[in-house]
Amino acid sequence: MRTSVLTLVRGRKTHLINLLKSIALQTTPPDELVIAWMQEAPHDDLPDPGCPVCHVMVPGDPLPLAAARNRAAEAASAELLVFLDVDCIAGPGVVGAYQKAAGEQEGLFLGEVFYLPAKAVGDTLDFAALDQAGAPHPAKPPVPSIGVREEPDAGELWGLSFALPRARYLDIGGMDEAFVGYGGEETDFARRLAAAGLPFFWTSGARCYHQHHPISVPPLQHFDHILRNAKLFYARHGRWCMDYWLGQFNERGLIRWSSQSTQIERLREPSAAEIVEAQQGDSRLFS
Repeated sequence: MRTSVLTLVRGRKTHLINLLKSIALQTTPPDELVIAWMQEAPHDDLPDPGCPVCHVMVPGDPLPLAAARNRAAEAASAELLVFLDVDCIAGPGVVGAYQKAAGEQEGLFLGEVFYLPAKAVGDTLDFAALDQAGAPHPAKPPVPSIGVREEPDAGELWGLSFALPRARYLDIGGMDEAFVGYGGEETDFARRLAAAGLPFFWTSGARCYHQHHPISVPPLQHFDHILRNAKLFYARHGRWCMDYWLGQFNERGLIRWSSQSTQIERLREPSAAEIVEAQQGDSRLFS
């Protein structure tokens, strides 16, 4: 099965370099890499990923995440799309594991991601060392040791690592570009795919490693985008997404909201001091 790996980039040059190094080390190389650049120009002096590279320019503010994924999928030439976040390092078996799973059943396939602490990645990728340094996200279920396991909750989709047939991506119109900025587009996409009858599977052997970057808890820097996209999601689906962030905003007196609410009442904007205070140190791996 021909396979395209797709990634989105704004900044993060060092992370992208490590992702490209890991693509070059795949035991089953992809047929191409598609990079959607959410910036004015590609980075220079990048390593060879060991396969042809297609560059797609998708600049815009706020972050055009849905549009960038759609342009990348449209530009891809292969049957299977493997989406990897630029923060990921792909373990050597990722492409092969997704290919094998997709060759045995149709579905959307989810891979395991280990989160790395700061300074865990050296100049040369040492996957045994990354296995020792990394930790799975505590909110995610364990992946099967062999084969795949069906996941009944489409909300488990995360944009770090997943694969699906290109035809199924395009058939539902890709991600909804009405979601702009941060949050919501992946969950909306997952619900529409599930409604179209595509099953979801956790996939063995597709481990990636999330390269550390500073995070904010809660992500107050995305406050406006999260509120806008949460309201859009509720209008489309009659339920909330990003509940954990909305709950954190509510606890801080920024909004009036509960999981039973039908709307979000904005009370005030986060202050500059609150945004700075929400920033976490290098020891925090998970949001």
